[in-house]
Amino acid sequence: MRILVSIDDTDNFTTKGIKGTGDLAKNISRAIKSNGWGASRRITRHQLLLHEDIPYTSHNSSMCFEADIDPQFLQNVIDFSSRHLETESEPEADPGLCIVIPERLADPERLISFGYRAKREVLDKDGAYALAAELGIHLSEHGGTGQGIIGAMAGAGLRLGGNDGSFKDKHKVGEPGAIFSAAELCALAQVDEIKSLDGAVLGGDETVALGNMVKSILSGGKTVIPVQLSESAGQAPVWKTCSKEQIHLLQRTGQ
Repeated sequence: MRILVSIDDTDNFTTKGIKGTGDLAKNISRAIKSNGWGASRRITRHQLLLHEDIPYTSHNSSMCFEADIDPQFLQNVIDFSSRHLETESEPEADPGLCIVIPERLADPERLISFGYRAKREVLDKDGAYALAAELGIHLSEHGGTGQGIIGAMAGAGLRLGGNDGSFKDKHKVGEPGAIFSAAELCALAQVDEIKSLDGAVLGGDETVALGNMVKSILSGGKTVIPVQLSESAGQAPVWKTCSKEQIHLLQRTGQ
């Protein structure tokens, strides 16, 4: 059974970057495997609205991952995730948990739409709980105000939509400046495609230079490394992988 596990608002201003939401998501993902409940896929970070009426630490982003589990262990995953958020989130945090079974959603577009609304609008808990009840989604708060349920459900919707989110970990494929063909980079990084910022898929023989960090995004339901034309390009096009900051900007403005 495929599930989406999404969490938000687990840290605070003092500890951000030390034990953040991504770290807790990774712990839950690892527990699914180590307990024999199933197997997880990579974690995506989803950028939500930055607004003075929304409390957040640095970027207002949620974390989500997919997992394939034996249905009999669904409650185990919910219970572990809940306890982990309660014990490992910072005391001042407002953590929320969302677990979705996509195949049981009668109208998945409503969840996807909620995710995109959270990138543009200030939403409230009542609306999130009402939608979760209508769609049969697990949504729970585990400390503080529980405001994190909004971001958690938004992250699940955005992951489900397949066109939002950057994958948490960077790809260790070579030193900055190293040059590969697009086909070689796809194989080394184990991604589906290399795409330009305007959405064009690079041919396998096109040339890509590595930047300081190689990151991938979720686009068209695939794992994609975004690239830009290099300023030092010669007669043949030479592409360069995008920086972390550029990818964050893509996520904020929409791909």
